[in-house]
Amino acid sequence: MKTILKFLGSKKSIFMLSMLLVFNFSFSQSKVEKIDQLISKYQEYGKFNGSALVADNGKVIYKKGFGMANMEWDIPNTSDTKHRLGSITKQFTAMLILQLAEEGKIDLQAPISKYLTEYPKKTGNKITTHHLLTHTSGIPNYTSFPRFMQDETRNPYTPNEFVKKFQDKDLDFEPGEKFSYSNSGYFLLGVLVEKLSGNTYEEMLHENIFKPLSMNNTGYDHHGEILKKRATGYEKNGSGYENSRYLDMSIPYAAGSMYSTVEDLYLWDQALYTNKLLSQKYMDMYFEPYISAWGNSHYAYGWGVGYNKIGKSKDSIYTIGHGGGINGFNTNISRAPSNKSLVVLFSNTGGAPLNSMTRAIYGILNGKDYNMPKKSVADEFYSVIEEKGIEAGIASYNKIKDLKKYDLNESNMNAMGYKLMRSDKVEEASKVFKLIIEAFPNSSNAYDSYGEALMNLGKKDLAIKNYRKSVELNPNNQNGIDFLKKLGDDVSDFEKEVKVDDAILETYVGKYELMPGFVLTVTKEGNQLKTQATGQPVFDIFPKNDNEFYLKVVQAQLKFNKNDAGIVESVTLFQGGREITGKRIVE
Repeated sequence: MKTILKFLGSKKSIFMLSMLLVFNFSFSQSKVEKIDQLISKYQEYGKFNGSALVADNGKVIYKKGFGMANMEWDIPNTSDTKHRLGSITKQFTAMLILQLAEEGKIDLQAPISKYLTEYPKKTGNKITTHHLLTHTSGIPNYTSFPRFMQDETRNPYTPNEFVKKFQDKDLDFEPGEKFSYSNSGYFLLGVLVEKLSGNTYEEMLHENIFKPLSMNNTGYDHHGEILKKRATGYEKNGSGYENSRYLDMSIPYAAGSMYSTVEDLYLWDQALYTNKLLSQKYMDMYFEPYISAWGNSHYAYGWGVGYNKIGKSKDSIYTIGHGGGINGFNTNISRAPSNKSLVVLFSNTGGAPLNSMTRAIYGILNGKDYNMPKKSVADEFYSVIEEKGIEAGIASYNKIKDLKKYDLNESNMNAMGYKLMRSDKVEEASKVFKLIIEAFPNSSNAYDSYGEALMNLGKKDLAIKNYRKSVELNPNNQNGIDFLKKLGDDVSDFEKEVKVDDAILETYVGKYELMPGFVLTVTKEGNQLKTQATGQPVFDIFPKNDNEFYLKVVQAQLKFNKNDAGIVESVTLFQGGREITGKRIVE
């Protein structure tokens, strides 16, 4: 310390220090300017409307609101606008459970029936709190129940009443067998919190987390309360927006009921580097990567943890994060402990590309190249259709679809087609779906959508042709098979089991590099081929023919490719209308 003080005492050192401060300030400003330009461009293209906060080395360097918190009164978003969090709530629920565990009130490995005595013993004796925390319980996800969103979400329930909606259903799999995201599991965790504490879930949040951390702008959202600076939730509707559907907040409960500000989540982030809420032993348990989840991530307790790409580079950074989606809102929090950086993004227009934005911001923070947003082909296409009609829209589409400043996304185009369908513009929708097929010829979903439009137009033969193509691309498309039956087509060729010789299956076993650091491993158990991508669970794959296979858990297909000598040298993954070929790794 003395040496440093002595060095700073000379004229030369004072000049050097001044230069250093100017350099650091300029560099910091450069990051801030780039972040602002990035998010502003997302707003300009209609892809972000909300609040943002970025911290670097534990200090907030950027916070700002974009667009409107309330469009009807032209009230802007700010950094202290309150947004619904959706599933970011889960990390707070997990924190309450671990606090109870630290107090000795719950054993995470004990069956939940020990604490919830009225829960059915058939499943409650097999499911542990650990299973609930890690989405490995096998309890069906209530938000995926048929017509649940249409029929149930406006109705208020007590927690104990709502548990009855799913407690008697069969498990999707044996507890601990695999990861499957389940809001039902986190709803049950809230019931456990109330049972073991004697307080409501909301009271526990306030007393155990919000109050100690001075998170004064965070709480359990109640529709009836007058809440200052609360954002209104909106959904995209063509080129404009509409108010999101009403949701009674007793439905998301401990799986997604909270509201907060980006500023309060910074307080939360900073507290997680300390032992204010839990001892170090339990903090380590909180962030432990327990099971492979999505992408390169594993799931901890209420968090996704793992290495994620920085900007456009191949470099990765270890992050702890979670996203949320709830009527009219989507949210994301991402923490990088190595340099205590933090990215918090809240959108109150739903569907914002927050993961892409987060990756670009990490690129800026770490001095890497990053992608700027592109205009949406689908949005511009739809705007022209609304103003000038379908033929003008198609002309505009053909003009812009290949331009570098535009993004042609199959999912966005498909959503646009269904908007037209819902507006009784079926003929126009069919033309949109046909364009999607031309752009994404290997997409099962594109042919399925086109088949539905043709069926609604009474063009039976063409509908059958497209539904058959959809099922050929994805034999697991039960929707397509059901509509083919409805149209009177013979589907026996789709329902028969395809068998491939064991010797042929053996030739596919190996590793294939789809992208740098992203490897697809193919194994064989008996006569069943299995595949596992880097950081993801193992999935069975099923044959369409001797060299083409499909997955039942997602809409994806694999094609094994041979060279002229008949040796398998690569595999091609078809998913979401795109294809990636990976060469076989010779070991």
